[in-house]
Amino acid sequence: MTTGHRSGLTAVSTALLAMSRHLQVHDVLKTIVVSARELLGARYAALGVPDDHGGFAQFVVDGVSDEQWKAIGPLPRQHGVLAAMIQQATPERLADVRADPRFGGWPAAHPNMRDFIGMPVADGDEILGALFLANKKRPDRAGEPPCGLEDAPTCGFTAEDQELLSVLAQHAAIALTNARLYERSRELTIAEERARLSHELHDAVAQKLFSLRLTAQAAAALVDRDPARAKEELHEAARLAAEATDELRAAVVELRPAGLDEDGLVATLRTQVQVLDRAHTAKVTFASHGIRALPAAQEEALLRVAQEALHNALRHSGADRVQVTLTRAGQGAALCVADDGCGFEPEAVRKAGRHLGLVSMRDRASGVGGSLTVTSEPGLGTAIEMEVPGG
Repeated sequence: MTTGHRSGLTAVSTALLAMSRHLQVHDVLKTIVVSARELLGARYAALGVPDDHGGFAQFVVDGVSDEQWKAIGPLPRQHGVLAAMIQQATPERLADVRADPRFGGWPAAHPNMRDFIGMPVADGDEILGALFLANKKRPDRAGEPPCGLEDAPTCGFTAEDQELLSVLAQHAAIALTNARLYERSRELTIAEERARLSHELHDAVAQKLFSLRLTAQAAAALVDRDPARAKEELHEAARLAAEATDELRAAVVELRPAGLDEDGLVATLRTQVQVLDRAHTAKVTFASHGIRALPAAQEEALLRVAQEALHNALRHSGADRVQVTLTRAGQGAALCVADDGCGFEPEAVRKAGRHLGLVSMRDRASGVGGSLTVTSEPGLGTAIEMEVPGG
């Protein structure tokens, strides 16, 4: 095995591990593009996820600055070489994409591209996206400007590059499919919780309004023959109206999406816990002590870990009680999500491969300089503890 081949396999392994750490679709797409560009030594890389209308639902790029990307304008349509990869599911390797008869030009702000390699990302017969790279970095081009030279006798991307990109694309399809399934699962869970909560709130408000109507009718019947009793009934009607107003206000607050930037970590967590408490048979509580403002990335990580831990506890543990606490820890904060459910053996779960949620939480914690500890035993519940350093 040559040194170059070994280094290529190492790079592929690194890229695959990077992809496996993410469960959000956009994060997976970005990791695929960055990994592909670094793996093949290209100046530019992009991945387009097609929609059903001849365009792209998502289009992620690497190697292009934010300013340049804004100047390029709207997302491209499915045309030319991109359309061929999506429609025919075949890879492309070109010495000069501009010389290809399918080339249709690009916006003025678009970087000038020459040698090109593209690979469909497919799950069976379904084309999930098109991954492509341009302008191979080569020693003989060390002094060339970013736009490239006009003459391109050979393609900088080799057959070995195409083989590596094919391997990456196959695993990218798996990572992207898993991310889509994960997001869909979370969306369904949230939808179920919101539907259940809205139904309960509707019943509660309907009962209050029904009682209010009966009380008002009773007051109307008594107003002539027993004014004092009618006055009492009117006071009762006012009380019921106030309770109905409170229930409606709770519905508005609890059903709206959480706003971490607007409400802050404590308020957002408290609201979400209240929603979950009303949507599940388990008692879900929240307490916070001495929390100070944290860097935005750390608050985001704490919220996502709390959501993941709550999701696991309510869906899989069979717990009667789930407690969320957020306390000050030095300049930072400590989160704990504990339940009294069935628990599990962490090592057995890891060996069985059922640990994506735990991996995701650990990655979020380490990504902001924090730590995550999982304590669980069969029959003794589970505690997920995360600590971040603050700023």
